[in-house]
Amino acid sequence: MTKHVEHIDDANFDSQVLASEQPYLLDFSAVWCAPCRALNPILDSIAEQYQGQLRIGKIDMDDSPAVASRFAVRAAPTLILFRNGQEAARRVGLAPRDMIVKLAGVGSAPVATSAHDRALHDHR
Repeated sequence: MTKHVEHIDDANFDSQVLASEQPYLLDFSAVWCAPCRALNPILDSIAEQYQGQLRIGKIDMDDSPAVASRFAVRAAPTLILFRNGQEAARRVGLAPRDMIVKLAGVGSAPVATSAHDRALHDHR
């Protein structure tokens, strides 16, 4: 993990993510995933810039399969934004910084996820 991105796992997911008073952007990743590694500095930068407005965490899908299964996460990286303990938005795949900021709804108005992402989400 980095200085600003929190480590999340099956044991602390409910208490850290679902109980968070701030919006929580969770990155479902895996150590073998090159796009996931490319996302790390982007997420750290966003977490630093929006500290106090947004929390960001990373969960390894292989080490914590229960949370990934619970939210039907089938690809890495997958970003899920949680607000008030509920999934509010989802993005599958590597995304540029500005798209992630919009997804999180910080710094600007949130945008809807793509039709592809909604279709993946609807099949849970």
